[in-house]
Parts: sequence; C-alpha cells; structure tokens
Amino acid sequence: MSESKVAVSSLRDPGLAPEGHRKIDWVARHMPVLNEVRKEFEATRPFAGKRIAICLHLEAKTAYMATVLAAGGADVHITGSNPLSTQDDVAAALAERGVTVHAWYGATPEEYEAHIDRVLAARPDQILDDGGDLVAALHTRHRELLPDIRGGSEETTTGVQRLRAMAAEGTLAFPMLAVNNAYMKYLFDNRYGTGQSTWDGIMRNTNLTVAGKVAVVAGYGWCGKGVAMRARGLGARVVVTEVDPIAANEALMDGFEVMPMRRAAAIADFIVTVTGNRGVVRREHLEVIKDGCILANAGHFDVEVAKPDLEALCGPPVRVRKNVDEYRFPDGRRVYLLADGRLVNLAGADGHPAEIMDLSFAVQCLAQLHIARHGHELPRDVVPVPREIDVRVAELRLRALGVEIDRLTPEQEQYLRSWRV
Repeated sequence: MSESKVAVSSLRDPGLAPEGHRKIDWVARHMPVLNEVRKEFEATRPFAGKRIAICLHLEAKTAYMATVLAAGGADVHITGSNPLSTQDDVAAALAERGVTVHAWYGATPEEYEAHIDRVLAARPDQILDDGGDLVAALHTRHRELLPDIRGGSEETTTGVQRLRAMAAEGTLAFPMLAVNNAYMKYLFDNRYGTGQSTWDGIMRNTNLTVAGKVAVVAGYGWCGKGVAMRARGLGARVVVTEVDPIAANEALMDGFEVMPMRRAAAIADFIVTVTGNRGVVRREHLEVIKDGCILANAGHFDVEVAKPDLEALCGPPVRVRKNVDEYRFPDGRRVYLLADGRLVNLAGADGHPAEIMDLSFAVQCLAQLHIARHGHELPRDVVPVPREIDVRVAELRLRALGVEIDRLTPEQEQYLRSWRV
C-alpha cells in the first residue's frame, strides 16, 4: 500500500494498523461465502472504473467486505455509520489495504458529518448505506452529485423505513436495493446476529448475570425475536412490549409475557429497545422504573431511550464503567444506560458474529454487482433484492458447510405449475 493512499484517509492513529490487520484476517477465515464472492470478483473485476461510497459500522467484518469490493476493481471510500462503533485499529488497517477511510471512534457530530462529506467528495457511482445517512446527505447537502449515482443498497430496517418515506414523497433520486429485507439477511442477521451480539454487549459491559432476571424487550420484529430468544436461553424471564397487535400475539404464542412498557419498566432488570422508533422508554416509564435497571438500545439511532427525559429527572450521569452511565433519581433509585443509548452490540461490543455477517455482506456485494449491471434499468424507488441473489448466497453457505439438500424432480416441478391434482 502506497503512503500517498494512506495519507488521504482521515484516521485517528495509523500506527494501530497491525492489530486491525489481525482482526480483519480473523474474520476473513470465518466468512467462507464472502471468500467465494471475492474469488469471482478478482477474476471478473466487475467494478473496474467505478467508485463505491460506504457508510457502515466500521469494524473488522465491514472492513473485509470493503476489501472484497476493492478486489472487484472498485475504488472504495468508507466512513462509519455510528461514532461509537468505529474501531480505530481496523480503520488504520483498512487504509493500508487500498480503501480510503474517513472515520474515527468518538467522532463529534460535526466530524461525523465531515467524514460523510469527504466520502461523497469522491463522486461515487454507487453507494452502500446503513441507516440512510449517505442518502440523506446526497439529497440535502450534495444534490449536485445525484445525477452521478447509479444506485445503492441499504443494510438496515431503519434505513429502509427512511428510504420508503422518501420514495413516498417522490424525492428518492435513484434506486436503492433493500438488502435488509433479503431473506438471507434478515432471517439470520436480524434474528441470530442481533440476538447474540446484543446480549454480548450487555454482558461484556456490565459483567452481570442474566439468569433469573426480568428482561424486557421492546419491539418484536425480527431483531426483537432474536433478543428475546437469546434472553430466554440465558435464563431470563422475558417480557415483550409492542404496539402492533399481530406482533404481540406472536410473542404470546412464542411463550413470552406481553404488557405495556409502564408496567414492564416497574419490574425490569434489563430493558432492551429494538424498535427503530424514538421515545420508547420515556418520562412516564422512567418515573416508575425499577431501581438498578439496565437500559440498552439495539435500534439504529440513539433516540429509543429518551436521554433528555433521563437528564431532566436525574441530572447529568456519572460514568461508572466503560460504556455504563449511572443516572440517580432524587428518591435514590439508579438506572444504568449502556453505550450512551447507541447500538449496544456495536458501540459496546464487536457486532454480529462473523458467520452471520458473512451472509449479509455476501448479499451486499451481490446487490452492488446488480446495481453495477442493472442500476440504469431500475426505478427510483426502494427495490427488492432479486431472489436469485438470496438463493445463490444460501447455496454457497450450504456448500461451505458440506450440507446437501434434495432437488425437485421434473414431475414435482410440473405438479407445482399445474392446478390439476
């Protein structure tokens, strides 16, 4: 890697690169599907001459995916999608591997915005977004770049929600593939990835047991299902809060208690928000919250736990452990907010397991390939990931595991196409 390439990156400390290389190499050994995609990209170079801008949690698995796109010929420019999830050693190592990086841990809001601006200054042809911040910047501060964008892909539920709002207004200027909604993403990443990594972050930062305690999970979408499932596996009594009556019935049928947050907060030892909405835990809940409750968020933005309400009731927090802030009420009760209310599994841990992100990022890479080949044919809308991408990733995963499955016979295929018995 040339010194000039490293110099154009915005890094906290380039000297941290050796540890970052070890992290990236470790996850690469546990991402067999992405390794197969990399081999194809190295042979075909489908992104030669194209620039790809990425805004994503900048840790080892993301870094490896960025190198896979670069192996396909792309000029890759990346920033972090959360100031507390960027790992400075990984960022430094990635800059040495041919990717331009603008990110560091603990970026201020102004620095975070500046990093996005620097990524977009490369005038990308395609984007890969997490939460919609790149798309928002393009449609506000950098509208002059919109004609250059062939399309992009979005990683998260929150990002897809924002994109759909833009599409409904008629303001979305290019196609965006909803990678979050691909089967090989949300069935595994959102459920098994979020479920494991959220409790990894909670336990790593608190060093407390989960067994025998009450864990309240706010939101029973795919991420909430995973968080609730893992909490039960750890021995917790699990309570689900919901606003959707269908999801609430599903939680009941899955064996969980369901109640409003005001009742749940009074008995909770842990509250984990996984909704993608704001003010999920707010003043009315904090007024009755159980002494010692641990508050953690696994939604994209730090708005699910109402921090202004916490400060209004308790005053400024006291940092009692790394990533643990204590809020004390006038009556002596204490509650603890993890990772400043940001994504606890990334701001307070290493994110989803490598084998899970292997699937999600393989979908992302193939979605970027689809944009490169067909972006000009797609509508300016939120576009589903083609089924053949899901199937290909699934088949690659089974092959890597040495698992064989049955195939339909010609007679079975004909039967399924016919209305006659």
